[in-house]
Amino acid sequence: MFASIDKVARKHISGLLESADIRINGSRPWDVQVKNEAFFSRVLLYGSLGLGESYMDRWWDCKALDLFFYRLLRHKLDKISQFRTSALLKAIKAMLLNCQSRRRAYEVGEKHYDAGNDLFEGMLDSNMIYSCGFWKNAENLQEAQEAKMKMICRKLRLKPGMRLLDIGCGWGGLAAYAARNFGVTVVGVTVSREQAELARQRCRELPVEIRLQDYRKVNEIFDAVVSVGMFEHVGYKNYREFMEVVRSCMKKDGHFLLHSIASNTTVHHCDPWFDKYIFPNGMLPSIKQLGAAIENSFIMEDWQNIGVHYDQTLMAWYANFEKCWQQLKEKYSDRFYRMWRYYLLSAAGGFRSRSLQVWQVVLSPEGAVGGYSILSDDVYGEENGDHARQSGKTRAFL
Repeated sequence: MFASIDKVARKHISGLLESADIRINGSRPWDVQVKNEAFFSRVLLYGSLGLGESYMDRWWDCKALDLFFYRLLRHKLDKISQFRTSALLKAIKAMLLNCQSRRRAYEVGEKHYDAGNDLFEGMLDSNMIYSCGFWKNAENLQEAQEAKMKMICRKLRLKPGMRLLDIGCGWGGLAAYAARNFGVTVVGVTVSREQAELARQRCRELPVEIRLQDYRKVNEIFDAVVSVGMFEHVGYKNYREFMEVVRSCMKKDGHFLLHSIASNTTVHHCDPWFDKYIFPNGMLPSIKQLGAAIENSFIMEDWQNIGVHYDQTLMAWYANFEKCWQQLKEKYSDRFYRMWRYYLLSAAGGFRSRSLQVWQVVLSPEGAVGGYSILSDDVYGEENGDHARQSGKTRAFL
């Protein structure tokens, strides 16, 4: 009986993969090499959770996971398995509970961001920026992240003497950059103890205060607010409250920049594998959800999608991770290595397929007087900026 189930599962999964030009035991980099025939039943029964766990268990392999996931997601095969038991249970849980409540707020910090500063120091750039870079004119990860930070600070119109709130400040990279290059003082909040401790060390000679604090407990006034790569942990039941907290912390003429990974469709829970192993209680906002949260609280001044840049960022992180693995493997297991590799390369494939986006949204409480504008160089790069100047269409700060 079990043999027949495995046979049916093999035929079904093989057929799905073939529709995306992925072959079982094929010779191309994106083809799947199956080591355990139970792989097919596991994926059929548990969907994305079974796919990820069976990879961690060495039931299958692939030379180029990023190419595998690009094809899988470009052909929307993830949608076919969205009603598996694991996904259904996650959906029910998300509907019944507030998975990102104040009580649960620190879970993602403990599980993911506290994994080990040595891991992130080896994988990230020297500023330890753990979000999408901006590669328009960048030749390496360092330049891409510094270009992104510069763009954010200019979009916020930061000036010397301003006070900036950084919600989800990570290891303090953006806070330090803004303090050094734009002369502002910064308060950064994070729910990761490891991040907070290292961020305080890295910012100790700067006008930067790092707090281990949930965003809902901030009760001060700032000239500007920024949140990069944190909104993915807020949860749809808290989007409105998040916006209300931010607005209550801002001067009327200030600006808020939200940088977040986003979904093409409205969802209420995270992918089951990512929820279990990478980002517990996480979820990605949709245009509909974010729009509803913004309505009557802010005026939307600018909305930019830089999601195509995350593919290159993730591949750079993966290259760094591989380079430093020899130093890390004494502390981390082989199963962790495969989990982390799967995480980085599947995400790269997701952004490459355009299944995932990254938004930078600039909001103001009452609207910028005379309108809001940004320098074309910040968004389009020097080449297009030059073209805009020649055509008389350059946008500049008011």
